[in-house]
Amino acid sequence: MSLHFSSEEPEAFPLPDIVPIFPLPTVVFFPQTYLPLHIFEPRYREMIQAASTHGQCIGMALLKDGWEDHYEEEPPIYTIGCVGRIISSHKLSDGRYNIVLQGLQRCTYQEQPVLTKYRQARIAPHIPQGSTSLTSTIRRHLEQTAQEYLTSKKANELCEVIGSATLTDPILVHNLSAGLDLSPLEKQFLLEADDLSQQARRLIDLIRFKLADLQTQG
Repeated sequence: MSLHFSSEEPEAFPLPDIVPIFPLPTVVFFPQTYLPLHIFEPRYREMIQAASTHGQCIGMALLKDGWEDHYEEEPPIYTIGCVGRIISSHKLSDGRYNIVLQGLQRCTYQEQPVLTKYRQARIAPHIPQGSTSLTSTIRRHLEQTAQEYLTSKKANELCEVIGSATLTDPILVHNLSAGLDLSPLEKQFLLEADDLSQQARRLIDLIRFKLADLQTQG
């Protein structure tokens, strides 16, 4: 479980129409979060080099079950993902990269035929259908549920951070979604929510399930 909150909203950044896709089996990326990545495969080194000079953006995608048998090809991905901007890139002496992505926006991917070794997709950014803020009731329930779970995990110092009024609703919801010890499929379920309120309600339910499991184990 890794929670790193920043109270700063990311600056607006223009999204390219087409972005390279980086599919992984265990990573679900969210807007307004930060993702460190170690890039070692040759095709993805090429991807980072190209993205660094053209658009600075990468689309993260979760691989569907069964990817192991087709990893060198193009195993199926969930078509809803998050596009991130490369805000830090360090090339190592052997050609590998250490990068940090800043989550920008949820998008639907439409993969394109390409000549590159890495996959690319045309993106359709998600326009929120509802409010981009939470009601005071939902926010309070989310804070209380998350604090109860973190206390049970002896992460008391994070409880004070979650209760901070300086955290905007999107930063709170997205960082809890990314940082709590949920499964990749559970995180994908959160990412695919129609709006922030639905994502928060889904997150509350998932945390309650985990609390129930802890009580059963106890």
